[in-house]
Order: sequence, then structure tokens, then C-alpha cells
Amino acid sequence: MSLSEVPERPGASRTSSGRLALAAASLLGGGAALAGAWALGAFDEPAPVVAATPIPTQQAGSPARTGSTTIDVAEIYRRNAPGVVQVTTTSSGPSGVDVFGNPIQGQAQQALGSGFVIDKDGHIVTNYHVVRGASRIEVSFSNRDTVKAKVVGIDPSTDLALLEVDVPAKALTPLSLADSDAVQVGDPVVAIGNPFGLERTVTAGIVSALQREVRAPNDYAIDHVIQTDAPINSGNSGGPLIDAQGRVIGVNSQIETANGGGGNVGIGFAVPSNTVSSVVAQLLEDGRVDRAFLGVTLQEISPDVAAVLRLPTDKGVLVGTVKPGSPAAKAGLKGGSTQVVVAGESYQLGGDMIVAIDGKAVATIDALRGAITAHKPGDRARLTVVDADGKRKRVAVELGRMPDTPTS
Repeated sequence: MSLSEVPERPGASRTSSGRLALAAASLLGGGAALAGAWALGAFDEPAPVVAATPIPTQQAGSPARTGSTTIDVAEIYRRNAPGVVQVTTTSSGPSGVDVFGNPIQGQAQQALGSGFVIDKDGHIVTNYHVVRGASRIEVSFSNRDTVKAKVVGIDPSTDLALLEVDVPAKALTPLSLADSDAVQVGDPVVAIGNPFGLERTVTAGIVSALQREVRAPNDYAIDHVIQTDAPINSGNSGGPLIDAQGRVIGVNSQIETANGGGGNVGIGFAVPSNTVSSVVAQLLEDGRVDRAFLGVTLQEISPDVAAVLRLPTDKGVLVGTVKPGSPAAKAGLKGGSTQVVVAGESYQLGGDMIVAIDGKAVATIDALRGAITAHKPGDRARLTVVDADGKRKRVAVELGRMPDTPTS
């Protein structure tokens, strides 16, 4: 499947890339464990408001799955809807020249998305693609008060943005963040947002899958994404996905579409709250997010394939390529030189295999990426690698800063 970028407004362009046919659920085009193009689609029909009917469930993150409680959609909506805002952005359309060569100013364009308050200081989380390219941002609260918002910081790599508004603390209803690592498939969830401009619409569903990977606006991968069947549509982007206890487990960011269409088909994706918490902390401190960078392409290898290829070890990740000038290149890591196909899968052989980092064994790309993410640019990481001849060695790498966009 490919990641589709569906225009939110007529006249926007459509591109495709990535792993999933996805559409960002917002009206604004142009929107790690980190690192990973977007829909902004004019859909035909509004999403229904879900009736406040209790849904059998088990509390998110509870160790036992026997027994049941209920999720009270009406109560969650009553408590949390005042903390959900509508984000309206204004941007200038493309300018040009007329037939006489005179400059023409592009017409201002408006688009909208969602967001939610996280503290009494006026900070609001939304998607990066909701505010991308905006010259003016306004936030509307449940009492219909509308105020200007400023951007504290953005993180295109996770499609998150942090806004700030100047309003009295008593006017703010912060939503709390849950531990998204405790979320389980089948947990009930509620989404609150502004699909098609229908203010503070609530929909309900379940967590339908975990550990998805989707593409961010700058084409890095966003890891550990939560999949849900709670209906989310254009305008929901940036709004909260909420658990049975009324806590935010994710930020609704994308939907998958059928055959390039624009409507919801029951598969939506939310950036997990643990990622949100980490990103927001860095944006509050520095206004930006810096991530450690190694500079390699990797490929997982199964024990069966390792045996077929007669690799020196069956646990680790293959280094496919090493980016010139990267920390990996400076440390002497070697990429593959020979392409081999096994069961329809292509492998780059002849390079190093990374089997451990900082003394901890790694057998998957996610494990290695997570370990790298735990570092900061400038940190030294100790890699254990096995070269093509089977020689094991330790390599010290001074990690760099991840580029704003993936490099080839």
C-alpha cells in the first residue's frame, strides 16, 4: 500500500509515498522511537455523533482481561469536550503574475483541525500538518470564544505541534495523558474533534491494532502508532483519542482510505501519548526536537534466512548502506556490496551486522532504533558488530543530529 496525500481543499495536489494508503484527517494540507504525506480531503458526508451508550470494556492497561466495566461516552464527553478546541488556520495561496507581468497576490485560504489543552498555562497540542504554512492561527473553545494562538514549536517527524494561547487559567480544561505503552488491542476509545467543522463531535470504537508505522509529513517513520476503528474524518486531525478513564492515549493524525477515496473506512491512526509527552517536553524547553542519528539503512534477518545465506550470526540487523559522512561512516561501519534474493526478499550482503548496542543485544530494527532514540545528538554509543568474515568487534560511534528530512 502507498501513503496517499489527499487534498483537503479543491485545487490541492495529490501525491503518494510510504507504506499505507493513508489520509491525514484534517482540513489543512501540509499537516522515534521516531523517525517517518497526507490527506486533507473534502469528504462528502459528516461523521455521526455517537450516542452516549455504555460499551462493555476492560480498563486500559489492566493486567487481567476477565470481567468487564463500562465506558460512559456521555461522561467522558462532558468532562473532556471543554478541553478540545477547534484550530482554524489562514495561509496565503500561491502568488504569481498576470498576462502583463504584474504581480498577483495569492488568495488567502482557511482550513481547520482540532487540538486539546494540556495545561493551565495555555498550551495546546495539535498536528503539525494542521498548522503547516499558516500565517495566522486561531483557537475556538467550547464557549465559542476565539483567540489567536502562537506556535511554541513543531516536530514534523512525529506530526506534532505545540501552540500557546493567552487566556485566564480558569478558562482552560486540561486533558491528562495516559501511558500509551499500557494500551491493549480491544480497549475502548473515544475520539473528540471537529470533523467537517462540526464542533466537538464524539465518536467511539476500540483500539484495533498497535505498533503500526506511518509516514510523517517529512517522510520519516512514526513508530508505535495506535490504530482505531473510532470514526475520524477531515477536521479530526490533532484531536484526542481518549481511553475509558478519560485520559488521552493518542493524537488522531491519519486515516486509511479505500482506493484513493477520501472517507473514513474504519481505520484511523493516532500518535501515541508517550511520544506526545516526550515531544512536548522538548518543545517547551527548546522549541524543537533533536534526535540522535546513526546514518545507516537496516534490514532484519530471520534465523532461517541467516542459515540459508550462511551468515556469521542469526541474531542482529544487517547494515544495508552507510550514508557518506554520517556518524556510522566516520566510525567505519560497512554496508553490503552484494544483493541476494531469498523467497522474494532482497538482502544486501557483505557488510556488517549490528548485534548489540551499549551492551544490550538487538535483533530487530525497532529495538536498535529505540536504543538510538534514547540517546541525544553528540552522545557516544557502543555498537557490537559482526563483519562479513564473522569477526566480532566493538565500535564507538558519536551520534549526530537527525536531518530534517531523510537523506538518500
